[in-house]
This record gives sequence, structure tokens and C-alpha cells, in this order.
Amino acid sequence: MKFFIDTANLDQIREAQALGILDGVTTNPSLMAKEGITGQKNILKHYVDICNIVEGDVSAEVISTDFEGMIKEGEALAALHPQIVVKIPMIKDGVKACKYFSEKGIKTNVTLIFSAGQALLAAKAGATYMSPFIGRLDDISTDGLNLISEIRLIYDNYGFDTQILAASVRHTMHIMDCAKIGADVMTGPLSAIEGLLKHPLTDIGLAKFLADYNEGN
Repeated sequence: MKFFIDTANLDQIREAQALGILDGVTTNPSLMAKEGITGQKNILKHYVDICNIVEGDVSAEVISTDFEGMIKEGEALAALHPQIVVKIPMIKDGVKACKYFSEKGIKTNVTLIFSAGQALLAAKAGATYMSPFIGRLDDISTDGLNLISEIRLIYDNYGFDTQILAASVRHTMHIMDCAKIGADVMTGPLSAIEGLLKHPLTDIGLAKFLADYNEGN
């Protein structure tokens, strides 16, 4: 499973990259604003800055909701850097734009997926990635992980190449559950990824090794 980090914070991206397990980055206008990145010029520069840190795909989101606007924005984003993936909302014009970009060889990430039917449309349109938001489904007492299972079954039935990018991952167990189900990619905060490092027996064992070593010195 690929590990993406969902942030616009360059320090966190560098830290995840330094771990040696980072495969890419997802971000959006809200995450940009959280880091104080506003204005089109600054946002575009920030995408390039992110691409210069990581080696994998970087999702950059369009803000237009009409076909022509998405095409104009998406082509401009894709021209920024070879690692850019154009992030498109799951709406009617978004599906049209996804098909257009897939025929042009431009990578896409269809986002705001909340049903297996939406995921099927994204795959049919040739999406590179498709992002079901499991955390937001959990927030409304719906099983987000069950959606991943449904999509995995459908994609495997028909051999779709679209990668399931589990988004809105909130914690470490989300990562493990997505891995068990067969999500191709997960994107979440650095804290969730670092949570995989932790186990009390590791801490106890290391403390014991160090104590035994120091006793003989």
C-alpha cells in the first residue's frame, strides 16, 4: 500500500519523506489556507515546492465546478510539474473532465467519493486515483471501511486500473484496516503514520537492552 500524507505543511512533508516511506502528497485549498498559502500565484508555487520534496504523485485540486473551468485549471496544474495529479470533484462535469484528462495522458484524482456507484463512474472515466472519504462517513455513523471493501470488490471484478486512495484517514487503525481490505493508497496526517511505529513491548525491550548494556560498562 502506498503512503501519502494529507497536508500542505512543508516541514511535515519533509519529515515523512525522511522516514523513507512516503509515496506522495494530497492537499486541497483548505489545507493550503491552514498554512497561510493564499492567492493563485502562491498556491501554484507551493505545489512546485511540494513536488521538489517528494518523489511521488502530488494531488493539486481544481476549484472550478464547470467542465471548461476544470479543463483550463487542470491543464495549467499539470504543466507545473510532471508529478502533479489533477484533483477533480465527483460531479457530472468532473466525470467529463476526468475522461478528457485520461485521454490526454494527464493523471487524475477524483475526490469526494462517498458511494460505490461514484467510484464505478470514476473508474469508467479513467481516473488514476479515486478518493473515498472514510473518516467523513464515520462522522455520520456510516461504515467508511465497508465502502472500501465494496469498491475493492467491484474493481477486482472488472480489472479496473484506478487506484483506491483511502482519504480522510484519521488514525493508525484506519491505516491498518485499509491495508487489510486492499486499498491501494492511504492518505492521512503524519501523526497517523507515526502511530504505526509505536508498541509498548518495543519500548520495554529497548529499555531492557540498553539497561543490560549499561550495566556492563
